[in-house]
Amino acid sequence: MNAKTNCALLIVDLQNDFLSDQGAYARGKTTSVLAQALPARVLPVAQAIKAQGGMVCASMFTLWPNAKGEPMISEHLLQKRPFLRKGDFAPNSWGQGVVDVLLPVVDVSVSKVAYSAFFNTPLDWLLKKAGVERLVVCGIVTNGGVASSVRDAHVRDYDTWVLSDGCAAFGQDQHVAALSDMASVARVLSCQDFLDQA
Repeated sequence: MNAKTNCALLIVDLQNDFLSDQGAYARGKTTSVLAQALPARVLPVAQAIKAQGGMVCASMFTLWPNAKGEPMISEHLLQKRPFLRKGDFAPNSWGQGVVDVLLPVVDVSVSKVAYSAFFNTPLDWLLKKAGVERLVVCGIVTNGGVASSVRDAHVRDYDTWVLSDGCAAFGQDQHVAALSDMASVARVLSCQDFLDQA
């Protein structure tokens, strides 16, 4: 089985509110240049997987509104990101959406409320229904949503791969440590290495 057979790419949280200069994180002066470079880097991987009949999935961090329309934000997140406000990461909003460069290649998207793309989402059902055996993971942040999704994929018996330069964290030390940690449950390789052997 080559690298793209029964394969899906999971793009974790490469969304406008995280990455765009007009997004919520830019307003809060919390954007990452490393994260902003990811969409263009992982696009060829997505295209290669789709060319072989594979699927591209995206997880979208979502702040669901309460009955008054205010976002329901976990206390720990609000302490870290006090700039978050009504409308940020709202369901079906521009900010919640996948960045433009990747949007055309995404086949399936799931809204999530916590780190893992599997937690309280239909992702596992969708992947199993599509016959996916190998899950290639990229996105943000390496030591958060990516690592949580990778471990959840591993315990669900997916052959899990991580694109080392298709992920980013808010610090290089955290990024490197997370990749090293994930190597115990996943294959870690660069986007180019994936393309070369796929």
